[in-house]
Amino acid sequence: MKLTAVFRKVPEGYIGFVEELPGANTQGETLEETKRNLLEAISMVMEANRSLSEETLLGQEVIREALDLATL
Repeated sequence: MKLTAVFRKVPEGYIGFVEELPGANTQGETLEETKRNLLEAISMVMEANRSLSEETLLGQEVIREALDLATL
């Protein structure tokens, strides 16, 4: 599975976001900086989502397992 990064030139530089991952967005003065920032934003969104999920499920019996997106 691959995600789609979208970059748009604006007067201040570039903005970027991931189409498939709401909340993963960023900006930068250059395209290269924006790409680096977007990778960090993706990591932060996934970490925040994981934490929220863990809080929601606290005290409940659940099964957690790794999901390999390469098979999709």
